[in-house]
Amino acid sequence: MGGGRWIQHWDPEDESFWRTTGRRIANRNLLFSVVSEHIGFSVWTLWSVMVLFMGPEYGVDPAGKFFLIAVATLVGAVVRVPYTFAVARFGGRNWTVFSALLLLLPTGAAYAVMEPGTSYTTFVLVAALTGVGGGNFASSMTNINAFFPLHRKGWALGLNAGGGNIGVPVVQLAGLAVIGTAGAAHPRIVLGVYIPLIVAAAVCAALFMDNLAPVRNDTGAAREAVRDRHTWIMALLYIGSFGSFIGYSFAFGLVLQTQFGRTPLQAASLTFVGPLLGSLIRPVGGWLADRYGGARITLGTFAAMAAATGVVVYASAVESLAVFLVGFTALFVLSGLGNGSTYKMIPAIFRSQAYAAGLTGEAADAYGRRLSGAAMGLIGAVGAVGGLGINLAFRQSFQATGSGAYAFAAFLAFYAVCIAVTWAVYLRGPAPTGAATASEAPARRRLDYSEV
Repeated sequence: MGGGRWIQHWDPEDESFWRTTGRRIANRNLLFSVVSEHIGFSVWTLWSVMVLFMGPEYGVDPAGKFFLIAVATLVGAVVRVPYTFAVARFGGRNWTVFSALLLLLPTGAAYAVMEPGTSYTTFVLVAALTGVGGGNFASSMTNINAFFPLHRKGWALGLNAGGGNIGVPVVQLAGLAVIGTAGAAHPRIVLGVYIPLIVAAAVCAALFMDNLAPVRNDTGAAREAVRDRHTWIMALLYIGSFGSFIGYSFAFGLVLQTQFGRTPLQAASLTFVGPLLGSLIRPVGGWLADRYGGARITLGTFAAMAAATGVVVYASAVESLAVFLVGFTALFVLSGLGNGSTYKMIPAIFRSQAYAAGLTGEAADAYGRRLSGAAMGLIGAVGAVGGLGINLAFRQSFQATGSGAYAFAAFLAFYAVCIAVTWAVYLRGPAPTGAATASEAPARRRLDYSEV
């Protein structure tokens, strides 16, 4: 197989190889990839917990707190692009070890500064460092995608993504436990728990994961993906699904404190529920997309998210915490479903592009895998920017009116755009292709998205 944890030959599509060798190795790498990505998500969303510990003695108003978590969201979105291509450059095992150890920097920095009297500028810089945890998702998904055969990718990627996303409610539960036992004056306990866990994840990756020598960066595919309009259309839809999930995950506890006057303990006791449900239901979104079509499930999800947002706007107007919690929890669940369905749409779209270009059989499948793999990193990065938009909208709304109602009205308008785009592009009927490769086909064919 190779030395130094490098595997020179890897062919998961060979049934004999997969049965005798590949499955065991792939599952082992999947397990420890989930561990590292899970902790990465926890670190990325760390400031959704830290702001709950920041009482009046810190001198930071609600708008300032929303900006802290917005900075972490932005950095996490940006670093997803280089993280996507780091696996092929350095090896999946090597990059997992490095990216896990890198989490010590933001966690250790937060441990050092998390006390009253620290300047706001310092808090902003430390919050920005936690963004490196957001990149772990991109590199982890890219790495695991290479280990599994086509018929197992959906299951493997769904498990990898879901296990990583659960890192959000877990760190929020850790914050709840500390606030409920030691009190809101002891945020360093949360950080002290995660530092040894980060080290353990890096050690496990070093001992039990592998690098795949056959994996190489395909810069040509990346360039084609950038030029293809469907990369950016799906990025818009992913802003609506994953961007909503991560943005609401960051903001939920702070909204409860600011709009409904909840104490840190009361907010923390509710904050984790939505992200947990949204993480657990993500594979269901993928399963429904397999069964009924990704575009149909995505359209229905956005329609339901618009309705849930309307409930939240109503609850804000009448100041009903119970109704607000029902609507907001529904948003988490629906965004989780949308995460699964939008992710499932991407390979089908590029396979349709291949058919439109005149490709068939394995050539069409290879084209679809090549372009969808390159596009996923870009889509994931842009989608995560949606979390930034949500937190900036909350910051502006609370700063101007003392309520999040105007922010939710903006989200409602955006979901309406997502509904219109999904229907117009993928459900209304075949439309002329915008892909460079397909448009160069001798007979300009029309794309059929019946499988999307």
